[in-house]
Amino acid sequence: MSATKITAAKSAGAGKKTPAGVVPRLRARYQSEIVPRMMKEFSYGNPMQVPRLERVVINVGLGEAVQNVKLLDSVVSELALITGQKPVVTRAKKAIAGFKVRQGMPIGAKVTLRRSRMYEFLDRLLTIGLPRIRDFRGVSPKAFDGRGNYTLGLKEQLTFPEIKYDDVALIHGMDITIVTNAHRDDEAKSLLANLGMPFR
Repeated sequence: MSATKITAAKSAGAGKKTPAGVVPRLRARYQSEIVPRMMKEFSYGNPMQVPRLERVVINVGLGEAVQNVKLLDSVVSELALITGQKPVVTRAKKAIAGFKVRQGMPIGAKVTLRRSRMYEFLDRLLTIGLPRIRDFRGVSPKAFDGRGNYTLGLKEQLTFPEIKYDDVALIHGMDITIVTNAHRDDEAKSLLANLGMPFR
């Protein structure tokens, strides 16, 4: 495949698969730059000790779906557009009478990304998505869970350029959880900062 075609495929957006044999840009940088840097920073004796990304989970909870199930269809299609992968509809585990929620009722959607799609999504989030947020001053450095995982909340799906305002049925937020195999939060924070996460 020519260099021009590869570049075009990379810039085409989330819905396209990575061309065979092409390593995502963020993954290549992790292997060539971040592993040696973190080995020096934390005095690891083996490259396999360096923390790495395991998966990224994007979750949308939609209370409005209780009143209008069609809104969930638009959320599912938007998540598919953003991630290039078909979302799973999440359902209520138990009934909550005060919110008119019955057990098994669809109340959201989520996508779990691994390998190339995970790196491509993070690359777009860090280089395109987050800088588009108005008055953005960085993400909280305190949103780690104590086990090396980080959760970031976005207030609206329009952060992603794949979503066109005129096509949006409902403005909604989403939670993005980045799961690493780090044992400590400081190791995970260093990994994400080296990948380009703009901590405050």
